[in-house]
Amino acid sequence: MSTTSWLIFFIVLIIFELLTMGLTTIWFALGAVAGFIAAIFDANIYVQWVLFILVSFVTLIFTRPVLFRRLNKKIVKTNADTLVGQLAVVTTEVDNLEAKGAATINGLEWTARSSDTDVKLLKGSVGRIIAIKGNKLILEPTNETID
Repeated sequence: MSTTSWLIFFIVLIIFELLTMGLTTIWFALGAVAGFIAAIFDANIYVQWVLFILVSFVTLIFTRPVLFRRLNKKIVKTNADTLVGQLAVVTTEVDNLEAKGAATINGLEWTARSSDTDVKLLKGSVGRIIAIKGNKLILEPTNETID
């Protein structure tokens, strides 16, 4: 490929990255720079493509996790996340095998499932919320009571 082709490819990838702002094509834009540099030195087309692929994937593998950790530091927990560890009252028997169950916490009723498929939580019992998956409380049985 010519240096012009690599430069156009680079510019298209950068424009796409700027439009999406999702760290989707930046790695390939860096690979295009490597292909561009190889083309400046009149490297074989195969060398240019190998450098493009190699640089793209190496930068993707080694920099993406670091960047995502840095960029996602400001993840805000939702109100639902504060429910983990609290107690909920079972309002409909929780039975994972029958895909049924409900529990109430803070006056709101949630769909509920047991943390252990073999364990049912009976209506009126209390369960500790160990996780929230989607819109379901994941409960483990407890002997505690709610005041």
